[in-house]
Amino acid sequence: MRIRPIAEGDLSELQKIARETGVGFTSLPDNREFLSAKIDAAVAAFEQRTPADRRNYFFVLEDEESGELAGCCAIEGQVGREVPFYHYRLGTLAHSSVQLDLHRTIDTLFLSSDHTGDAEVASLFLRPGFRGKERRHQRNGALLSLMRWLFMAEFRDQFPDKVLAEMRGVFDERGKSPFWECLGSHFFPLDFDEADRLTGLGQKSFIGELMPKFPIYTPFLSDAARACIGQVHRDTRPALAMLKKEGLRWEGYIDIFDGGPTVEAYIDDVRAVRKSRCCRVEIRSGSDTPPARPRWLAASTVMADFRAAWVTHGPNQEDVLTLSEAEARRLGVGTGDALRVLDTEESS
Repeated sequence: MRIRPIAEGDLSELQKIARETGVGFTSLPDNREFLSAKIDAAVAAFEQRTPADRRNYFFVLEDEESGELAGCCAIEGQVGREVPFYHYRLGTLAHSSVQLDLHRTIDTLFLSSDHTGDAEVASLFLRPGFRGKERRHQRNGALLSLMRWLFMAEFRDQFPDKVLAEMRGVFDERGKSPFWECLGSHFFPLDFDEADRLTGLGQKSFIGELMPKFPIYTPFLSDAARACIGQVHRDTRPALAMLKKEGLRWEGYIDIFDGGPTVEAYIDDVRAVRKSRCCRVEIRSGSDTPPARPRWLAASTVMADFRAAWVTHGPNQEDVLTLSEAEARRLGVGTGDALRVLDTEESS
């Protein structure tokens, strides 16, 4: 399994992935024209034909044997530069009466665009057929999640100070969002799926036009809706756990539709960015049987031909990384080339 930039010939496979993502996965709608434009934008980003603050780097996880796409992930260079990027910020208002000697604090939701200009890691999805405990499926989700930090570390000057990730919120057994049913549905004359689809297509201006500009007092929400605030979809829990391990934290921002949390960090504080390092490649003949739980992640240092994959061994004390011929081919490198590597089990 290897990571590479998405290519023009991946449209049909990408649409298959989009159909499998399910409700609430805003960034990958099942719309062929939109997906084609996303691919074109990503190709231009990797070729550095667009400004850094408007680049959307889109990666795919490829099964080297079959050529099938197993999953995807993305990095948005800066959010909110072309279309508004909205969240609710969970806040507190204090009320007091001196005469009655009473004091109350009330949780509130404020519509905000505080994350404008931050980078975003997004669109992480691993197809069900590539999950599980088989050797060839070991740590596919971790590969998709962690390689983004190696990319950002290698091309650090192309990104701002902070990074965020939006997590899919809670949906009930009927596929409905209690948060949306209680709040958003009263301000938008359309159902969740349609609002979600429009947002995924980049049509976000209606949010600022229709949402209330005043703080929303959370006690007015239903118990079910309040229980959704800052909580994630069950399928999103592993992704959230990996982000937390890298140092991203919830600072009180939630999705305006489903109430899912937005986690964030300064890029230079992310564990994988701090702990990754560059090394020089040497190639030996033969091949290795990868370990059941691969530990070392390697990524190439050329943006237009970026590759990332698990490797069997780590670098030596002289920062020389010895690869098998198969690993070198997978990563597109030769003897003397540079790779950025990460020991994924090294402590913080």
